[in-house]
Amino acid sequence: MRFSLAAFSGFLLLSIPATVLPASAQVSIFLTPVPNAPFTAVVEVQRTRVRPDGSAFSVKSVRNMARDGIGRIHNESRTFIPATSADTPEVLHIHLYDPRTRVSTELNPRARTFCTETMNHPPSTVPPTVRFGSPSGTGVPQNEFAKEEDLGSKEIEGVLARGVRETQIIPAEGNETGKEISVTDEYWYSDELRINVVMKHSDPRVGDTTLTVTHITRGEPDPALLEMPEGYTRPGAVQPAPQAAK
Repeated sequence: MRFSLAAFSGFLLLSIPATVLPASAQVSIFLTPVPNAPFTAVVEVQRTRVRPDGSAFSVKSVRNMARDGIGRIHNESRTFIPATSADTPEVLHIHLYDPRTRVSTELNPRARTFCTETMNHPPSTVPPTVRFGSPSGTGVPQNEFAKEEDLGSKEIEGVLARGVRETQIIPAEGNETGKEISVTDEYWYSDELRINVVMKHSDPRVGDTTLTVTHITRGEPDPALLEMPEGYTRPGAVQPAPQAAK
């Protein structure tokens, strides 16, 4: 079985140097809404990007995640900041999901707005499979340009994880560099937590991204993380007029 660099929301965007990247540029650990495996953790993100002139720049981010015993989840996206910065990245987006009601809630902390949607069917209880495949788990035919390596098992942040590395070979005639390119994706999956605890993506044309789940604390999270905060409204809602002081 294989697992991908994907999430409820979040896409990998190749960008120019910036202190803050938009929410759509976030890459997230797919947090599965499974019961009886509560925890809180921090996801550390390291990203190196290659500029058109060949030079590189590095940025980083962190985000909190939590899941309770019912399976409710809290997952964040934050800004990217320079790798050398001591600042705390700003929260751009929070995703809440309750598997009992199938209600998915998207929070915008900047605007203090929220949107909700009732899902037609529950999300997967394992991360989605990778885009490119070989016959080890998804039924995608093997091809001469892709291979998969079993990396075995090891302990990461106190949990046992099993790893797989996928390598995609882009022939010289199929890319703009005129040279053969190897693009790799590495995933370390914890059966105990039912999430990827490490994900790595490397493409020499654009750079590298590594996500690592750290500070894993088993047990029930703060219930406030899984509930709608006070003071949030739907976009476009009329705000009540302030009361004059008496």
